Amino acid sequence: MSLELLLSRLERFPTVGLCDLPTPLRPLKNLSQHLGGPMIWEKREDVTGQGMGGNKLRKLDRVLHRAVQDGADTLVSGGVVQSNSQRQVAAAAAILGLDCHLAVYHGRVTPPTAQYNTSGNALLNHLYGATLHPKTWTGDRNGPVQALAQELLAEGKRPFVVPYGVSDALGAVGYSSAIAEIAAQSAQNGFTPTSVVHCTGSGATQAGLAMGAQSALPDCKIVGIDIDAEPERVKGDVIEYAIGGAALLGIPFDASQIEVIAGHAGPAYGIPNDATIHALQIAGRFEALTLDPVYSAKGMAGLIALIRTGHWKNDDNVIFLNTGGTPSLFAYADALSILPFSRS
Repeated sequence: MSLELLLSRLERFPTVGLCDLPTPLRPLKNLSQHLGGPMIWEKREDVTGQGMGGNKLRKLDRVLHRAVQDGADTLVSGGVVQSNSQRQVAAAAAILGLDCHLAVYHGRVTPPTAQYNTSGNALLNHLYGATLHPKTWTGDRNGPVQALAQELLAEGKRPFVVPYGVSDALGAVGYSSAIAEIAAQSAQNGFTPTSVVHCTGSGATQAGLAMGAQSALPDCKIVGIDIDAEPERVKGDVIEYAIGGAALLGIPFDASQIEVIAGHAGPAYGIPNDATIHALQIAGRFEALTLDPVYSAKGMAGLIALIRTGHWKNDDNVIFLNTGGTPSLFAYADALSILPFSRS
């Protein structure tokens, strides 16, 4: 397999033009020196496009081509109050001239601040014109979304369901394009990445990275840092979406290569711990990375822990995938206890 073959297979799945690609790949020299480990690079998926960017837009760019083809007039999706995915679905709907209805789950995350329900992504959902439908969290991620779509259909709408986290086989296909960019950009910079490290939760981002890497970067390991405190569930979803996505692309896939690392999610999804806050601080202090306390900062916490336990050699090149999520940082501000910076 090769980069050229991956690119040719991706051409079978057109986009709707949501993304500004390729996203940058930049060296994090200060952070690398501070941690005393491998050379760290940042893949800036926080700047994929409008709506304050994020990794979900890359998936939506291909998933929503099907919505347009089907003649949909409404996008329907779901997530917690500060869901980055919901915000990007709402932004995509605004760009494509579609209505947007979101099932907003309450109860999965206890609001950590007074502004949790009204700021950050919640504010942007309103700004981008989404209609919000409060739902009680039961653990069923997509059932309430499907039920909402049926209600809208009965009202005469033509809904298109975007799964929770934009995570399914087609979402994984969309995200494999990130590996195509990483392969080209790393070659331009004269290195082959040893690993790509990222936060993993709903599964299709890691699935796309994994199946893309097996084709275009076979010597690169994809390391998912569980942020849901459900590593086995996450791994199972990653495997399911990767197998489905590889079938759509017509490429081989070895599920035994999937790696989901537990222990960095904190006490539960959506709850930052001391390691999360430390990761936020040193990423900001050394590189002006603005991470979020639910996803990307937990991914960074995992990366830091792996470096400090000698997971990589000093001459390795490790890519940190910045999935975005800046808006939710402000919804958590009063709960983060950011103290004067310490270099320890």
